[in-house]
Parts: sequence; structure tokens; C-alpha cells
Amino acid sequence: MLCAVTDAAPADDAPAAAALRPPRHRVSPRAVRYWTLRAGLGWLVVIAAEAVWLGVAPADAALQAIALAVTVVVAVAHATGMPRWRYRIHRWEAAPEALYTQVGWFDQERRIAPMSRIQTVDTERGPLEQLLGLATVTVTTASAAGPLRIAGLDRETADALVHDLTLAARAGDDDAT
Repeated sequence: MLCAVTDAAPADDAPAAAALRPPRHRVSPRAVRYWTLRAGLGWLVVIAAEAVWLGVAPADAALQAIALAVTVVVAVAHATGMPRWRYRIHRWEAAPEALYTQVGWFDQERRIAPMSRIQTVDTERGPLEQLLGLATVTVTTASAAGPLRIAGLDRETADALVHDLTLAARAGDDDAT
């Protein structure tokens, strides 16, 4: 089984304690390209708006050109650095007792969702994700903290994870409320 999710209960029938720890699996290396493309497209919109502003209202063309140059430098730094940094941070793991995630790049977050608390498991594939063979898995739990999202999984891994989590959630005796 790809994600190591099993239906076996602990020997003493007590739920296994889920400790906060780093998850074991990285997302797909193609996630770096995905995050780079998304960042680049976002920055292209900002740069185009600044270029239009420079052409339409050239009141202080030198200042506007400097602002455009600074934006280009920041855009290149962000679009090249952020995806690689995110790839080093983003992790996930589906263990028999819980789903572990670690996300972020500046604001990093680790979360644990006990299998008994999982309510829904969804897969999302936007146009860029489809182009790169990636998917995002969203796991909704009975938690006020909101859903857990694992972005940047290759499609096959995402499909297997959704299948395994669905089986594990269905096998639980609790009603996830």
C-alpha cells in the first residue's frame, strides 16, 4: 500500500497517540515548476500593469521605470527562490493513526488529522496542475482549524492517497464529529 494506511487497530484497542513530528514524504519535484509558473504568471500581471501605467501616465517616467525595474528584480527573486524553498518544507504522510502535513515557506505549519476525524477527502486539479500531472488533496476534518491541503502531489500518488484515506476513514468506528 502506497501510503501505509492500514485498518489494523493497536493491540490494546486504544487509539494510537499521534505525536507532532515531521512527515516523511515530499511532494512531487514537479511542484517546483508548478509554483514557479504560478508565481511568474502573477508577477506578469503586476509587471504588465506597471508597464501600462508607465505608458499612460509618464508624469515621472524615471521614477516609474525604477519602480518597474525593482518589481522585475523582486519578481525574478520570488519566482526562482520561493518554489525551491517551499519544496524543501512541504511534506505529508498518511500513517495508520493520522494524516501528517507540513506546509508553508515563511509561515510554516505542521498539522495532524487523526483518521477518526476525517470527514471528506477531495482532489483538485487546476489547468496548470493538469498540464504538469499534479493534484491537490484536501482533507476536511471535524476541526475548527480548517481542512488540510497537500498541494503538489503527482496525480497517481494523489489518487492512491485519496483512496487510502477514504478507506481508513470509512473503517473507523467514530463518526468524525
